[in-house]
Amino acid sequence: MSHPFYSLYTHGFLRSAVCIPHVRVADPLYNAERTLGMAQKAAASHAAVALFPELGIAAYSNDDLFHQDALLAAVRAGLAQIVETSRQLMTLLVVGAPLRLDGRLFNCAIVIHKGRILGITPKTYLPNYREFYEKRQFTAGRSATRVEVSLLDQLVPFGTDLLFCAVNVEGFKLHAEICEDLWAPIPPSTYAALAGATLLTNLSGSPITIGKADYRREICSTQSGKCIAAYLYAGAGLGESTNDLAWDGHALIYENGSLLAESQRFQIDEQIIMADIDLERLEQERMRLTSFTDSVANYAPQLQQMRHVAFELDVPQGEVRLQRHVGRFPYVPSDPARLNERCAEVYNIQVQGLV
Repeated sequence: MSHPFYSLYTHGFLRSAVCIPHVRVADPLYNAERTLGMAQKAAASHAAVALFPELGIAAYSNDDLFHQDALLAAVRAGLAQIVETSRQLMTLLVVGAPLRLDGRLFNCAIVIHKGRILGITPKTYLPNYREFYEKRQFTAGRSATRVEVSLLDQLVPFGTDLLFCAVNVEGFKLHAEICEDLWAPIPPSTYAALAGATLLTNLSGSPITIGKADYRREICSTQSGKCIAAYLYAGAGLGESTNDLAWDGHALIYENGSLLAESQRFQIDEQIIMADIDLERLEQERMRLTSFTDSVANYAPQLQQMRHVAFELDVPQGEVRLQRHVGRFPYVPSDPARLNERCAEVYNIQVQGLV
């Protein structure tokens, strides 16, 4: 079926959402309810994907409560509620939860669509320094011994090598990594991008410290630019325990190094940010950048091991207007200081060329 001209999906764009819900520590049913509320808002806005924070179904700051059977059972009950309700939504959901498998606890990103659990990606790098001690509770994803697991009566792909690909939307390939994974020298999302992923998502707990927000912006922008991809980041917010740490609810969406959307930090209310990603632009840029294609060849053995999980997106058939700011003067900075700096640089380039 052809799509209407006045739909962003007709022109190679994809609407994405990052959600920062209110949570309660060790209350998965409440957290699942808040997650679904925001997922429904994202779906009502025709978002193709909605990203949520790390361990959001349980809350990040449970510490040793993660080992309690009652909590883990409630997490599964909350996930069951999300999976069932997702049948009515067009949106691909990426939620965080602790899962016990083979006697080990994993910090997981769970990708859900239309009543189906598409895959589970465990966290690769567990921080165990300064305020972090995740190795006390969790096992790293690289220690997994199975590539499929049973969850809620579904046989589900499990591993750090999963790409989620929409068979009916050109260029919509999603990868999930979790918080510290981005801080590693070679993030898992780097390999995913080389394997074709255009939407890189990060479920994060990330308590706030002075200056950390700027570093998040820099690292997300850099990864987005290096990978020629969209990078979606969802940080934990209100409701997490403040016994030892503080939380700012930071959400970011970058495309090829440029910021498209950012949340207001330290807000009492829940937040959802959205941006329309230009998938065609990303694929065009990757074709042009020869170092990107050379890198694909250099890492071909690793990339060939990536598993592709297919799904079909219910693309809206009606009018979906593009919601994307285009500057009146896209090549001229609006900030006076940057404009002066840019003009001086243009002048010096011309001078140097005439020397």
